[in-house]
Parts: sequence; C-alpha cells; structure tokens
Amino acid sequence: MTQQIDQLESLLGPAIEALGLGIVLWGIEFQAGDHRAMLRLYVDAIDRHVGIEDCEAASREVSALLDVHDPVPGNYTLEVSSPGFDRPLFKAAQFAAFIGETVKIMLAVPTAGRRRAHGKIVRVEAETVVIDVDGVELCFDHSNIQKARLVPQFDPPAKPTGKSPGRRPERAAKTSTSEGTA
Repeated sequence: MTQQIDQLESLLGPAIEALGLGIVLWGIEFQAGDHRAMLRLYVDAIDRHVGIEDCEAASREVSALLDVHDPVPGNYTLEVSSPGFDRPLFKAAQFAAFIGETVKIMLAVPTAGRRRAHGKIVRVEAETVVIDVDGVELCFDHSNIQKARLVPQFDPPAKPTGKSPGRRPERAAKTSTSEGTA
C-alpha cells in the first residue's frame, strides 16, 4: 500500500503544484472497500486557507491524470479536501512542523504496550516521532504510525461581563397580582 501511495504522490503532487494556485499535495489516504474504494487527497496552501475552488481545480486535474495513467485498480471515489483543523499528518517532516501541538496517533503494531497515543509532539529525530503522554516521552517509528491527526486547541469563550456596550440594561417588567375580597 505504501508503494502505491508513493507512486500516486509522485504522479499527482507535481500536477497539483503546476496548477499555479499556490496549493500543494499534503497527503493521500486510500481506503479499500467491498464495492468501491475511497481515494482521498488533502491539498494545502502555505499562506492562505484552501477554498472549495482550489479543491475543485485539483479534482479536475487529478481526475484527468488518473483516467490516463489508471494507477488505482477497480472502482473508487475521488475526494479532494483541505486538511482542516484536525489535519492528518503523513510524514515525519509534518510532525516536525507542529512541535508543541497535541496529536492523536494510531499505530500499526503496538509499541510500549499501546496502539494509540495522545499527547504533545516534543521532537522528531530522523524518522522517529517523540510525543509527551502524561509527562512520559514515548518514541514511535514513523513507519509504524498508521494514522495521526492534530487535536485542535480552541480558546475557551470569553466570560460574559453582564454589560453590553452601547445598550442600557433591560429592566425586568414588574408584574402585580391583586386579589380582591368581597
């Protein structure tokens, strides 16, 4: 499978960059299915967000190349997407670009008694990714990482102050009830 992904990257990466849109091939996922496989490409831009127009242009170019070269046997669905906030990480260099960020990793073969790990990326040494899991540094060979995604960290919402700028506070309407006696 890795060899097929490498061949697809060699074929599709230069074609996507040649579009002149400032986008690059971030990574490829291939999921075989019983009736139809899924070929998912992630495209990214260095200095801006990837838009739907970028994905459409890349999809048109890639579809034409795949039709001509036919590197994927059988029926499959092509999907072109941006990596998003929880971006997948495919290469050791991508891990290195996100040192200090939190990542979820799934391993092909258990290491240190685990198949999954969740922690901060500490460093990357050649093809070894080191993450801090609850204060313990764990080393994973990149070739053993089956799947990895960043875990987005969002700032908590600001606490309401109780005051709205430019508006007067609304007063609660007074209600009264009276009971008469006869």
